[in-house]
Amino acid sequence: MTIEKSCGAVVYTKENGNIRYLLIQNLVGVYGFPKGHMEGDETEIQTALREVNEEVGLDVELIEGFRTTDSHPIPQRDDVIKDITYFLGYYEDQTPVYQQEELTSAKLYSFEEAIALFQYESTKRILTEANEFLLSQK
Repeated sequence: MTIEKSCGAVVYTKENGNIRYLLIQNLVGVYGFPKGHMEGDETEIQTALREVNEEVGLDVELIEGFRTTDSHPIPQRDDVIKDITYFLGYYEDQTPVYQQEELTSAKLYSFEEAIALFQYESTKRILTEANEFLLSQK
């Protein structure tokens, strides 16, 4: 069994005091969070920051105390498991610019709007954990 390691972030900002989550949509229409493969001797945090910047052009601040994981098989490749670590990234006063070779959109959504767009329960779980963490910080 081969394990591929990726890292990314649940990215958010605030508009009029309300939390808004930045979701990406990949070329096949699946919504999620910016993430990608670890390279060389990068740490998880370095990978997450680089991938967010590459995919949506943002420099985010990772929020201390939040880290969650997901693991799933890769459908097109037998014997490969993808392990993904997610952090929580905040930005302000920046405009997302998504990587058009890999994505069809990057837009802000409320928690409720985002949950309704997700196809996978694991993605809903990750956003729910992030949202509960943010709400507990108030």
